[in-house]
Amino acid sequence: MSELEQLHLDGGADLGAAPQKASDDLAGLRMVEALLFASSEPLSLEELTLRLPEGADVLGLLEALQEMYAPRGVNVVRLAGKWCFRTAEDLSYLMHRNVEEQRKLSRAALETLAIIAYHQPVTRAEIEEIRGVSTSKGTLDVLLETTWIRMRGRRRTPGRPVTYGTTEQFLIHFGLENVKDLPGLEELKGAGLLDSAIPASFLVPIPSDDVALTEDEDPLEDGTLFDEETDETAGS
Repeated sequence: MSELEQLHLDGGADLGAAPQKASDDLAGLRMVEALLFASSEPLSLEELTLRLPEGADVLGLLEALQEMYAPRGVNVVRLAGKWCFRTAEDLSYLMHRNVEEQRKLSRAALETLAIIAYHQPVTRAEIEEIRGVSTSKGTLDVLLETTWIRMRGRRRTPGRPVTYGTTEQFLIHFGLENVKDLPGLEELKGAGLLDSAIPASFLVPIPSDDVALTEDEDPLEDGTLFDEETDETAGS
């Protein structure tokens, strides 16, 4: 085959490549859209990659779909490192009533949840020290039932109390990419959640929800759900 013929064939392949790529991209967008729409839980990049044709630019498709849905009533968002459809933020007030009916927590439970989110890993005794009042086991049980907190491990101190931390469901429910997106000191002041006259030494900790146990934590053993209260009492 002559060089001219080879060049003609190469050129012909190039002319057909753009329409074919556009068709593949459209098909990929529809696949990603269908998977996210049908899933009851957010999907990770890895989960989507396994379901799409080999070689698909899944991240690129997600970003394109995110841009496409940006002006709509539902958006494609990334929460806890996973992707899903969520009501547009400016329309969230429409869902406010439903959310409150499903997850109506007491003030004690909300305070406990906030302490766990910012100070994790944290024990029941440490929660009580921060709050300045005792925390009933029932409050922690309620939060465990919401699946927003979990038992992480046991503190390497007398009594070996259970440590608590937040979960992926906590991030998804509150619309957070990770726990570091929780509001800081100035944001809390601006929202009226902190007194503007708080001491200069007051600091809001930088939260971390690293799943790895810290140096002063041991793994949970079988039976933790039943002997937690006894261990907490032993350590007090």
